[in-house]
Amino acid sequence: MDEEKDVQRRKKEAAGWAKQLARERLAAKQAAGQTEQPLEETKTQSKDDLALAKKKAAEAAKAKAAELRKQKEGAAGDKAGKTEDGLAPAKKKAAEEAKAAALEKRKAPQAEGGNKETSEEDIALAKKKAAAAGEGAEDDIAKQKALAAAKAKAAAAAKAKALAKQQAGGTAGESEGDLAKEKAKAAAAAKAKAAALAKAKSAGNPREEAEKEDAPSPNQPLLDKYARMIRERLGGDVLEEAYINRLAKDVPTLVVKKDAYYKVAEFLKYNEQLRFDYLSELHGTDFQTHMEVYVHLYSYQNRQPVALKVKIDRDKPEIASLVPLWQGANWPECEAYDLLGIRFQGHPNLIRIFLGENWVGHPLRKDYEPYDVEV
Repeated sequence: MDEEKDVQRRKKEAAGWAKQLARERLAAKQAAGQTEQPLEETKTQSKDDLALAKKKAAEAAKAKAAELRKQKEGAAGDKAGKTEDGLAPAKKKAAEEAKAAALEKRKAPQAEGGNKETSEEDIALAKKKAAAAGEGAEDDIAKQKALAAAKAKAAAAAKAKALAKQQAGGTAGESEGDLAKEKAKAAAAAKAKAAALAKAKSAGNPREEAEKEDAPSPNQPLLDKYARMIRERLGGDVLEEAYINRLAKDVPTLVVKKDAYYKVAEFLKYNEQLRFDYLSELHGTDFQTHMEVYVHLYSYQNRQPVALKVKIDRDKPEIASLVPLWQGANWPECEAYDLLGIRFQGHPNLIRIFLGENWVGHPLRKDYEPYDVEV
């Protein structure tokens, strides 16, 4: 808007200079006796002078506007106070100034014989310049808004980062203490819950527990299938007992006679319908009246388990080795030999793996007495 005012001011000055120049020339001619000079020539000269003055004023205004624009670009934020609400009044004021200048120019030619066409051209030019000035002001406002938004965003991010850093530095010790307290509370709650469950289980309804024990096991069909196949292929007298072990996830359990132990194990592994190809566990137990060897088998083909149990003499605990069928029986049989004294016939290398060959006795037997009491 300052540029437009300056242009208008220069135009007025140029018009004043032209008028003054015309008057001086007219006075000089009159003094020289040339008062009879045609009016049209006088008008033409005054128009030429006015056009020249306008051209000079416009060039000076453009130069000054370019210089002001550079200054504004170098100093960002000088127009931060301008808003879109102030843009409309600026346009309106520029239009009014243009109209006033045009009206004044229109009056001046009428006094000196001017024409209406020149004033209309000046009005159109002034309107065009006012519109250009308004567009430039809109661009400046948009740039200022974007810059202000970026600054606000950066300030908010810096503030949040500083606050987080301050909180992290100031509450590090408190957070560690709170974490320890929370862990302790969680552990105490877990213990209390476990104790409550154990108490509820111990004080459970005996009738409900009895009904649960009497309910048929989901693995009962498997047990019936295994027992039937073994009796059909190997004879009805090879099994002493067949039952569901409720304490071991309802595993179907087969109790076989000592002399049929290896034969039944071989059948369980190589039968096409059974295929118990994995030995997961083998251990021995001393029941004082006798000893038992307990074997867990699993069929990956059928995804089914089975347990094989055999009772042996406690005074002479001997039984066939299962290493020829499952290599996984090697170390478990050595362990049973070391701790219980059970000898597995056909084992490739039956040795004591914990205590050594010079150790006296077998620690897991009920009648074990240490050779050296102080040890």
